Amino acid sequence: MRYIRYAFLAGLAICLVTIAMANRGLVTLQLLPDEIAGFVNLPNTLKLPLFIVIFGGIVAGLLIGFVWEWFREHKIRAQASKSQRNVKELEREVVRLKGEKHDQQDDVLALLEKAG
Repeated sequence: MRYIRYAFLAGLAICLVTIAMANRGLVTLQLLPDEIAGFVNLPNTLKLPLFIVIFGGIVAGLLIGFVWEWFREHKIRAQASKSQRNVKELEREVVRLKGEKHDQQDDVLALLEKAG
């Protein structure tokens, strides 16, 4: 299984390097529309190789998806945490109830139950 993973990663690396080599041309990115850029005294354009724009878009999409899923699953994680607290509380109560001595029970049965 390890070799399959290494082969997949090597193939992916070859594909990414090939895409990067084929898309080395510079592109101009405008950060703001021209109307808004007049109000801000910052540079409005960037010149970057196209592969950086492509890979940056992929990374930004992945990060947005991960954050979106983390927020979406918050309710499920909170419910699991609450259930885990309830289980621990019930386990403590079971231990406490087993430790109580019952007057109606025979001493031999109480010892056998305590040992089990």
